[in-house]
Amino acid sequence: MLNKNPATASSIELANTIRVLSMDAVQKAVSGHPGMPMGMAEIAVALWTRHLKHNPKNPDWLDRDRFVLSNGHGSMLLYSLLHLTGYDLSMDDIRNFRQLHSKTPGHPEHDVTPGVETTTGPLGQGIANAVGMAVAEKMLAASFNKPRHKIVDHNTFVFLGDGCLMEGVSHEACSLAGTLGLGKLIALYDDNGISIDGHVSGWFTDDTPKRFEAYGWQVIRNVDGHDVEAIDAAIAEAKKNTKQPTLICCKTTIGKGSPSYAGDAHCHGNVLGDEEIARVREALGWTLPPFEVPANVYETFNAEEAGKQAESAWEEAFAAYEEAFPAEASEFQRRMSGELPADFDAEMGAFIASAEGLTDTIPMRKASQNVLQMLGDELPELVGLSADLAGSCLSIWDKIEPVTAETGGNYIYCGVREFGLGAMMNGIFLHGGFRPFGGGYVVFSDYQRNAIRMAALMKLGVVYALSHDSIAVGEDGPTHQPIEHLGSLRLMPNLDVWRPADAVEAAIAWETALKHTGTPTLMSLSRQVLPPLSRSASQADAIRRGGYVLAEAEGTPAAVIIATGAETRQALDARAALAKEGIQVRVVSMPSTFVFDSQDKAYKAEVLPAGIPRVSVEAAGTEYWRKYVGLEGGCVGIDTFGESAPPPVLFELFGITAEGVAKTVKSVIG
Repeated sequence: MLNKNPATASSIELANTIRVLSMDAVQKAVSGHPGMPMGMAEIAVALWTRHLKHNPKNPDWLDRDRFVLSNGHGSMLLYSLLHLTGYDLSMDDIRNFRQLHSKTPGHPEHDVTPGVETTTGPLGQGIANAVGMAVAEKMLAASFNKPRHKIVDHNTFVFLGDGCLMEGVSHEACSLAGTLGLGKLIALYDDNGISIDGHVSGWFTDDTPKRFEAYGWQVIRNVDGHDVEAIDAAIAEAKKNTKQPTLICCKTTIGKGSPSYAGDAHCHGNVLGDEEIARVREALGWTLPPFEVPANVYETFNAEEAGKQAESAWEEAFAAYEEAFPAEASEFQRRMSGELPADFDAEMGAFIASAEGLTDTIPMRKASQNVLQMLGDELPELVGLSADLAGSCLSIWDKIEPVTAETGGNYIYCGVREFGLGAMMNGIFLHGGFRPFGGGYVVFSDYQRNAIRMAALMKLGVVYALSHDSIAVGEDGPTHQPIEHLGSLRLMPNLDVWRPADAVEAAIAWETALKHTGTPTLMSLSRQVLPPLSRSASQADAIRRGGYVLAEAEGTPAAVIIATGAETRQALDARAALAKEGIQVRVVSMPSTFVFDSQDKAYKAEVLPAGIPRVSVEAAGTEYWRKYVGLEGGCVGIDTFGESAPPPVLFELFGITAEGVAKTVKSVIG
């Protein structure tokens, strides 16, 4: 059991330690946000010394509580807690706050600091990540817990502030959290009424408690955020309600302890200064120099023994579970380790081999669905999320089980909440035990872009299976036709964008996405039907290299056409037409520029020989392709917004045809 009656140091001493350590680190860095850590110190003490189940010596313990600092600008609060409770974060690391390559960056970063569950800073995404973590706990418990054997049983705690609640993504995720009855999710709201611009009463007058009650949350109102006992009682009450998520509204004073700046926006993101820090020390009765912590405070905060005991108790419970349910225990361990099933390569290889022989003319969204149908049987950790477009995007398979307030499952109907969907996927992946993917339209990746960026930054193996990938959307018009999206997404570091041309490329895109757990993948899938491509087995294997020679010239090519997705057909038709005129060209299919760019120089030079003119073909913006074709090459695409008309009319209008490709080839070869 956690120690609920610390006797060595008082709660006031513990809270003041956080205040002083935070303001001193910010002062030394001459950069940071001291106000929030100083204002939330008592809330942190109540949670971290009396409720949080964790083991500082094993931050990855599977059944630990998850803690998310959604208001991540107050990172020194978290770093103080990690240091004081016994994580591998030294006082030298605290002194090195916000410095190059330190373990204490300006905002919490996953995989940089032990104990940081997710990268936060963009406000609102932390709470949405936490909703994903709580969903993962719910689904995992439903899959593995047995009567008298509860091996998945932990809470997700979140600190969040006014800024998080202003961001639209918090509305999306928290609304869904209430619908899904995520009773293991507990959020502590730092209601200090201040943001960078000043008192929020001028722009944020929501009745937050009523808002969350309308979502279906339990709301505990009017908690004194500087009364550890009151906060402790509120958390205990929240933990009793396993049917609803809980919002604990804690009224606090930003910068508490600062005689000059408490309650003032100045301390939100500014150093206090040496003179004010001296006044804080005097007001708090703190006589120690910077970065020195009393031994009794360390002793009281230290969670190593409690964490060791909690994990040992869980290990005993898991051993009993393993004896009673050996197959389930083995599967649980495999999934939490992130390993694919032992027969994954064989099953995926057999499916791809069968896809090579497909003669059906299908859209790439259907080709992707065919893969999902196979994965639904092969990969129990697969969980889908739909932005109200499951039937349109075909991001669904026969054996889905929707997650509800009463049940677990493997499919989450998110409604029209693209941003929330993306941030939740990040949380699900970070929790462990699942491989989440989300369905939607390519054009609406704009709504979820920062969640995609955070997945890339954290190197999370989430998958976006997005359809309706070009002007072939047709009559829906320019609002639904992606133009600039593919180029801009490809510019995002560590994001692997695939635009498959047929069922084989789609299957290999999925294979690559699932095997590369440190890279998020975005698939751009066609709405229109496409005939299969003809290729050899060696060419199919070369798809895994991102770009490959699909159709060779007879002799030295006069030009190389680089194509993706549906427009690979226009490239092949142009090649045939040019051959009749005695012009030989090579066609390269490049479904993933990310993977192709990672190949060795020799392979890239083999596919794209130097000195031979190049032409790109993609029904999207052309500027990105200049890196491959150069200023002297040609680009067939579209650099304006589209129009509302049938797809054939649009392709003719914008010159994305075999004739248009052939004409461009002739223009670059002279």
